[in-house]
Amino acid sequence: MPLPKPPAKRASLLSVTDFESQAAPKPARRSPRTSAAAEPAAPAELSLYDPAALAPTPPTRAPMAAESLDTSAALIKRAEPKPRASKPRGTGPAKLFVLDTNVLMHDPMSLFRFDEHDIYLPMITLEELDGHKKGMTEVARNARQVSRDLDALAASMATRDINGMTEGLPLSRTGHREAGGKLFFQTNLVNVTLPAGLPQGKADNQILGVVQALREQQPGRDVVLVSKDINMRIKARALGLPAEDYFNDKTLEDGDLLYTGVLQLPSDFWDRHGKTMESWNQGGFTFYRISGPMVPALLINQFVYLEAPGAAPLHAKVTEITGKTAVLRTLREYTHAKNAVWGVTARNREQNFALNLLMDPECDFITLTGTAGTGKTLMTLAAGLSQVMDDRRYTEIIVTRVTVPVGEDIGFLPGTEEEKMGPWMGALDDNLEVLSKTDGGAGEWGRAATNDLVRSKIKIKSLNFMRGRTFLNKFVLIDEAQNLTPKQMKTLITRAGPGTKIVCLGNLAQIDTPYLTEGSSGLTYAVDRFKGWPHSGHVTLARGERSRLADFASEVL
Repeated sequence: MPLPKPPAKRASLLSVTDFESQAAPKPARRSPRTSAAAEPAAPAELSLYDPAALAPTPPTRAPMAAESLDTSAALIKRAEPKPRASKPRGTGPAKLFVLDTNVLMHDPMSLFRFDEHDIYLPMITLEELDGHKKGMTEVARNARQVSRDLDALAASMATRDINGMTEGLPLSRTGHREAGGKLFFQTNLVNVTLPAGLPQGKADNQILGVVQALREQQPGRDVVLVSKDINMRIKARALGLPAEDYFNDKTLEDGDLLYTGVLQLPSDFWDRHGKTMESWNQGGFTFYRISGPMVPALLINQFVYLEAPGAAPLHAKVTEITGKTAVLRTLREYTHAKNAVWGVTARNREQNFALNLLMDPECDFITLTGTAGTGKTLMTLAAGLSQVMDDRRYTEIIVTRVTVPVGEDIGFLPGTEEEKMGPWMGALDDNLEVLSKTDGGAGEWGRAATNDLVRSKIKIKSLNFMRGRTFLNKFVLIDEAQNLTPKQMKTLITRAGPGTKIVCLGNLAQIDTPYLTEGSSGLTYAVDRFKGWPHSGHVTLARGERSRLADFASEVL
């Protein structure tokens, strides 16, 4: 059957009124020769022989497409309701935050962390920044970064007079779109009478005077002092001035909310998840595929356990999460002597979880937290020696830590890098002594030879020489990681090359670095950022296994 001939002329398009008329009840049937220009209540018909449709059109645009787009846009505009106005981030005028110098030196990006609110910098703050910008310390680098940001903001000012400074500089001009407020500099002297106990020459007191003057000049606006100095916040509140800490550097508000890596299953777990459960054995492990209300709360490499009276306990690890299903895999029991790692066996449930992570070749980054005496360093060294000496998975063990003294500094130390780091590695020596005693049948000469071989595979490095390095097939142990800042933690983790495993150990209750808390520590930062990554794991060790004396002292002292 031959195809019909194509139309020789272009058809006319319907107007908006024609679409509206089609939605109305249809009237009596009209003649096909009726023009489209009839009353709007009547539906229009397409005419294949409309001479007006043959008008010449520009080659760059398709007339039908353009007209149909216009018609469709008009219909969409008529049919859809008006979009809701975006809800403002705050009600009332924006707050004015007066920043102390220590906030800028602590976080150089703090200028852009206050959303839609404005920032005020007293002149004494700039003077203190200028005094701290020299040197190679972290504080000096932060001060120089803040100075560069302030210079970029001042250079973007449209007017080069004092009026431009008075009106404020938009913080978003340098590319930081998240900052919607303005930056104000102190452009005039402040004459405020402070209490007699506060001398005018001190920098902190001058900043307090600026805050008080701003509150008097702008009574309808909240003026808040932001400082990392506790004593300064106390003095401000004593004067009736609002003062706050800088919380943007904290990963968590409360240390108790930190991811533990361990989840206890409810007692009715099998009743709620057993109906659709699948199980199979593979490689000596038992796998369970579950689906139910517990799946959204699980993370990759998270350990789960169920210990009900009268039933076999379940210790498993989450290996896969796909949609609404999760796969659990049973663990290797390192509590048994046949699975001992370099002569070390797990003494409790959390230690068994930690050894499963340390011996897993697919886990590249591991964090272990817990109080003193929970066996963090001992298990990590045993796992490292087993994989370096026996499995040949790594070439050597690199141990490093932050050299923060607990008491008074004893001065410069002689010797090479490893000799200088030797006094800080007392914990390493103590654990190596424990590990060397596990080989009882070798004799005195055998143990001495083993110690020499073990120490040849362990390198002690300082954090000062880590920048620029790349570790290949190394087992890196970072001890006392709670004293690291998030920036230092990032510097260390990014040193990892192919085949390298990094283990961070620390006790968040023993932070010795100033300006660091449980919420702002680099260890907390790493645990929170790496949770759920398929090649990382975390375990919080809860029970001390050092001695009965140490356990009792940690409870009562």
